[in-house]
Amino acid sequence: MPAVRPAPEPVVPHPPAAPMPPLLTQSWLDLAFLHWAADPADVAPLLPAGTVPDTFDGVTYVGLVAFRMHRVGALGLPGIPYLGSFPETNVRLYSVDGRGRRGVVFRSLDASRLIPVLVARAAVRLPYVWSRMDIARSGDTLTYTSARRWPGPRGARSRIVLRARDAIGEPTPLEHFLTARWALHSSFFGRTAHLPNVHPPWPLHRAELLECDEDLVAAGGLPAPAGEPVSVLYSPGVPVRFGPQRRPRTGG
Repeated sequence: MPAVRPAPEPVVPHPPAAPMPPLLTQSWLDLAFLHWAADPADVAPLLPAGTVPDTFDGVTYVGLVAFRMHRVGALGLPGIPYLGSFPETNVRLYSVDGRGRRGVVFRSLDASRLIPVLVARAAVRLPYVWSRMDIARSGDTLTYTSARRWPGPRGARSRIVLRARDAIGEPTPLEHFLTARWALHSSFFGRTAHLPNVHPPWPLHRAELLECDEDLVAAGGLPAPAGEPVSVLYSPGVPVRFGPQRRPRTGG
């Protein structure tokens, strides 16, 4: 008989465990979260081995997340002011591994700094791509633009304009599902890696989507989104640490 997969871990707004001394530190600022419903059958072939689509009421989601990466640092060293700070736009999916651990799977990560793109592609095998990007703010309206340079498909682009609204006191279960993700899953030299992260609970705001013109989702191997996103959120951001998860203490 096939092995029975454990039930996925609960969705919680706080990280489930503290990491060891962090491998990476960074801040994610001025985030736009756009999400569309997706068919798990379309998502499953795009996930790393041993993971399956994570679903909410039988539906999985594709996310387009634009933000400012701020002062990336490694191994406890201070964040780098220039090379470690840049706009970024991700296409991401949601996964569960064979131990029930939920995560994010990135189909692409557009960034405007070439050196961090090269380092991330070589060192951790994440699908970073070099793009021409900008984030502009006018009052409570933010505009995120991206046009891909390398490795391609050249010219793949996105333009997101949203207006941040009131803070959310208590996110809905779906909003927690889409944002409270405490790890990433990635293919790493033929194996599936699980890298935890910790950060404070998301400060989320309702947002009004004024414009969305993009083809990054289709460039990531997914069907192009049909219609308006089912969820549009904004967050001013959080500081983040990535690292191996601390093992729980056992009684003795």
